[in-house]
Amino acid sequence: MSISPDPAGVPATVVLRDGATAVLRAVPYDDPVAVELVERTQQEYVVRYGGRDEAVVDPAEFAPPAGLFLVAEVGGDPAASGSWRVHGAGVVEVKRVYVDPAFRRRGLAQALMTALEASAARAGHRAVVLNSGGRQPEALALYAGLGYHPVPGYGVYAEAPGAVFLGKDLPPPAADLPAPGTDDEEDSSWAS
Repeated sequence: MSISPDPAGVPATVVLRDGATAVLRAVPYDDPVAVELVERTQQEYVVRYGGRDEAVVDPAEFAPPAGLFLVAEVGGDPAASGSWRVHGAGVVEVKRVYVDPAFRRRGLAQALMTALEASAARAGHRAVVLNSGGRQPEALALYAGLGYHPVPGYGVYAEAPGAVFLGKDLPPPAADLPAPGTDDEEDSSWAS
């Protein structure tokens, strides 16, 4: 699946498992749709963990080119969100990955993660980290399937029981890969 929304706001589309089309677009963290989806995310944390996420978030950290906040809409309805911000030199942190219950199990979270990883790689970052928790088995299964592995804890939840910290190296952006049909294509590990 190749999805790469333009940080300048040009939407990208992806066909979901059920044939529906999702539109992914970059918006500011304080965009009304983003605010609505972040609040839904926080309410999910309240249900699963008994409280809101206490990690400090500055909306400016998610503004391109230093970060990105994506929303996904299906049939015009806000369905999902996800974002990244700089965590350290060459490393980004994925935050606020959320899919509304009405849109789950259709491939939307994977599409968001693919788009987030691709945009972070295009911005010159080489690794990604994230923080999840043991009460989000669906998210943990998604991240495992995408190649994430345990990394040292960080931030407000670094020592919290049940906190799960994951990360992975990002592949070089597509522009760095050999072009199809070139002599280097055959040696590329991404070609299948």
